[in-house]
Amino acid sequence: MANKLILDKLEGVKKRFIEVGELLNSPDVMADMKRYVKLNREYKELKPVVEAYDRYKSATDNLDSSRALLAAEKDEEMREMAKAEIDGLLNVIPEMEEEIRYLLLPADPEDDKNAVMEIRAGTGGDEASIFAGDLFRMYSKYIESQGWKLDINYFTEGTAGGYKEVVFTVIGDGVYGIMKYESGVHRVQRVPQTETQGRIHTSAATVAVLPEASEFDVEIRSEDIRKDTYCSSGPGGQSVNTTYSAIRLTHVPTGLVVTCQDEKSQIKNLEKAMRELRTRLYNLEYQKYLDEISHKRKTMVSTGDRSAKIRTYNYPQGRVTDHRINLTLYNLPVVLDGNIQELLDKLQMAENAERLKESAY
Repeated sequence: MANKLILDKLEGVKKRFIEVGELLNSPDVMADMKRYVKLNREYKELKPVVEAYDRYKSATDNLDSSRALLAAEKDEEMREMAKAEIDGLLNVIPEMEEEIRYLLLPADPEDDKNAVMEIRAGTGGDEASIFAGDLFRMYSKYIESQGWKLDINYFTEGTAGGYKEVVFTVIGDGVYGIMKYESGVHRVQRVPQTETQGRIHTSAATVAVLPEASEFDVEIRSEDIRKDTYCSSGPGGQSVNTTYSAIRLTHVPTGLVVTCQDEKSQIKNLEKAMRELRTRLYNLEYQKYLDEISHKRKTMVSTGDRSAKIRTYNYPQGRVTDHRINLTLYNLPVVLDGNIQELLDKLQMAENAERLKESAY
């Protein structure tokens, strides 16, 4: 027999799904781009729930039919077939219910967005910059494996290699919902390239992952922005240090400053800087939401607390330990080569388990 609580919830979801589909074809909605984008996002979020509901309803209807057949049928062969059908359905229906419970968890509206990521060298001097470069390489390889696009906004190279700071945008479906687990302090334990005595040092880099804000999320008044131009530095050919293509934007009311120097064109750098500024302003409000959630959950897997130590990369032991879920993997070279899917999957499972405890379903 179907779980009535789940069915009641799903019937409401399907009704809303149909309603949103009709609204998307309405001329009034199509003329209002902000509303259209919001409804289209809702439609995409509801679709997998409705598909799961249809599969679940079909299975529970078949179970009821098979039980009725077993009760009325005299033919032994038909009864055996009905019993086999019932046994099979009784195995898959609980799995369907578990899947639906996860699907019914309220989605973070930010999960669907692109992400702006920043990696900053922390304690450890030159070694911290080298490690920040290692993290950037790790993420670059993972992003490439997912078929996403990586777009560098700004970077400052370390004196011995790597980066003191690198800021980049990751573009793709549901990027933020996957990469948000990487926010926090990453530690490395190894013998640095700069160490002559062979001693193991501990260095750190901070990773921040922000959901990229769209022009519909934040409205920025032009009079609130101070724009400065300057010469780019680093790779870029003959145009470097000869053209004022780099952009620095200061949002006067908040004091936020963003820079972009990756493109040779000042216009393109300005567009990228504006996107990043919108994202940082949006995240001032989004951080309040993260802080509110962090008080409710013990581990707060996707916390916005970027000062929290989340992971250690230990070279002598060849291990990676995620401290939020007490997970240790002894495949450090593989992880640093961009194979971080297992870590991300385990983190998502841990967060979903926490959220499921809070849910009524």
